[in-house]
Amino acid sequence: MTRPADPSRRLFLASAVSLVLARSHSALAAPSTVTVVTSYPDEFVSRIQAAFEKTRPEYRMQVIWRMPNDAYDTLSQPDQGQTDVYWSASPRSFARLAASGAWRRLPIDHHQLPRRIGNTRLGDTEGFYTATEVAGFGFAVAPQALAALGIPMPSDWPDLADPRLSGQIAMPVPSRVGFAPPIVEIVLQTLGWERGWALWSEIAANARFIERGSTFVTDEITSGRCAVGISIDFFVNSAIANRAPIHFVYPKHTGLNPAHIAVTRQAPNPRGAAAFVDFILSPAGQRLLAHPDIRRLAVRPEAYAGAPAGSFDPFIAARLGGLQFDSDAARPRLTTTAAIFQHMLVDAQDELKTLWQRTRQAEAVGKDTRPVRTLLGRPPVDEATANQAEIQQQIGPRLEGSSERPPSSLELTWRDICHDRRAQARRQLDEIGA
Repeated sequence: MTRPADPSRRLFLASAVSLVLARSHSALAAPSTVTVVTSYPDEFVSRIQAAFEKTRPEYRMQVIWRMPNDAYDTLSQPDQGQTDVYWSASPRSFARLAASGAWRRLPIDHHQLPRRIGNTRLGDTEGFYTATEVAGFGFAVAPQALAALGIPMPSDWPDLADPRLSGQIAMPVPSRVGFAPPIVEIVLQTLGWERGWALWSEIAANARFIERGSTFVTDEITSGRCAVGISIDFFVNSAIANRAPIHFVYPKHTGLNPAHIAVTRQAPNPRGAAAFVDFILSPAGQRLLAHPDIRRLAVRPEAYAGAPAGSFDPFIAARLGGLQFDSDAARPRLTTTAAIFQHMLVDAQDELKTLWQRTRQAEAVGKDTRPVRTLLGRPPVDEATANQAEIQQQIGPRLEGSSERPPSSLELTWRDICHDRRAQARRQLDEIGA
């Protein structure tokens, strides 16, 4: 005779089955979305995304591509575009947004990460954003083209003043190309204001300027139009990854541009945002940066262990004294020096080239050209003036804005000063018969 089931036992079994089903449902629940706004290229982001989602399967990345100006507009909205994370190589954007209260403090502890590489700070002091990788400035070179010109591989900025490089240097225009303004400042900090501008005048006379929306610096090298290009490493490394026959040289004096990450104040998924930041800064995430399709410089020293011989290690370069560029000190006047560069060296480049050609010809026959060199290499304002906050405030909005604005009256004055000095240099050359 079968005994009737105990009601309490039936209740226990039903509860156990319900618990198992609930756990199964939880395990199979759809991953939550982490929305990341970035300007990184797809080949970079897709590898990071795949690795993150494999490591943290409870999350899925939604990637929204925005250039820095557009990202700033999105993240300045009341709901910050429903963004969880901003991840980009635009230090000024992070600082500007931090000032407006856009970020929440980073939710994870990064005290074991270095806070500086050389003079480059890797994040803000308040803990609202931090660097995930750095990029270095330097030279894209075509070894065969240099050999044909009889010129050795350049090792530092003065090498670019070689007259044999006339028309052979591709350079982005600092007031037009986003990554370029620090390039001007690297030389100014290395040599000082007067000597730095004098060198830039000579380099500009050799340059082929690249505007926004035109060809890339690497295109000028691979096409054979130039032998050297001034650029940032990841653009050149991308071309090298695509089998371009060029090399990248980090000069003795260079600087680093940090890429940062931050979690938005209005993040819909703060836990997912924290998980993504943690992954990017983890040893595994940092090692991904060395992948041939990415080729970025990690902010963890241990990520360079086992790197191929000859690889650039910024921590070693910093110990050797080659990374003294202070990006924080340069940042307030980046737009000011970019504007000076434009009016002094870009707008009248054809005339500048001719004057330098005449100067060098005069020097070849022993004529004294020191007054001419002074005129050609002197900027329209001194360093103290360029450092004034009111000057920077006048210049900054025009060059940082998303649309072109006409030059200010101040810039027009600078343009006139540069014009007058070129005229004086021409008269000086006429007087010495050059």
